[in-house]
Amino acid sequence: MNANKGREKMRAQTTLTPVKKMEKDILNTAKAFNETEIRVLVDRYYQTQENRKRSANQLRAAIEDGEECTALKYLLEQDKLIENQIKKFLTEFSNSHKVGRWCMANYGIGGVITAGLLAHIDIKKAPTAGHIWNYAGLNPDQVWKKGSKRPWNAQLKTLCWKIGESFVKVSNQDEAFYGQLYSQRKELEVNKNASGQYKDHAEKQLKEKNYNKSTVAYKHYIKGELPPGHVHAIAKRWTVKLFLSHLHYIWYQHEHSDTPPQPYALAQLGHAHLIEPPISLEDID
Repeated sequence: MNANKGREKMRAQTTLTPVKKMEKDILNTAKAFNETEIRVLVDRYYQTQENRKRSANQLRAAIEDGEECTALKYLLEQDKLIENQIKKFLTEFSNSHKVGRWCMANYGIGGVITAGLLAHIDIKKAPTAGHIWNYAGLNPDQVWKKGSKRPWNAQLKTLCWKIGESFVKVSNQDEAFYGQLYSQRKELEVNKNASGQYKDHAEKQLKEKNYNKSTVAYKHYIKGELPPGHVHAIAKRWTVKLFLSHLHYIWYQHEHSDTPPQPYALAQLGHAHLIEPPISLEDID
């Protein structure tokens, strides 16, 4: 049994060695990756991550059935290696940009997400944060008419969804500025929902869609309120938009050596003052 494991490990190491040899060379050039390469690498990272999770589940099931799992173990190791390498490349790229370093200084934002933001957003085409919101598909009034071009960047929209999920996951951490704001905003939205402030929206949902009366959504809408998942989505979108407004402010300042022509933080959390970025550009080396 031990001999088989040894041969299996050696076989995997032999196969993976050429990939490992590439790592040092690519890391040296990661800073110069172009936007197309970064976008492809971000997509490949998340694809590989899903493959790794699938491989782990398949391996677990095979082991439970008492099967030999040499091939599945090899595939899992491949996925882990490639996932980690892509993450290193993207983090290296992100760290080579001052705006990228600002992003990563915020709890919940890593090198992969940062690289995606740098590759998908052109600050020269975004005089206001609203331009980024629209491009990311975060404007609820946007409509994609049949036969027309999608009015937002699908990859950036997915990336923003992941940003929101990340903020939710770290919302119980004291150092997570945006995670904490998500929790506060959700509490505010829950109270607004309970007080009937979303009654018109609930009635509109019932008119526009034919909900099964046994669903959770229908049971809430018929009472003139939003279902919990909808409230959660509103709070999460608000937090992501705030983060993007802060990113726009920092990036615009870095690009133009000036502040944006309009306020960068539009949302207020029950206070009279605007919410400013937790980290300034001057705080970044």
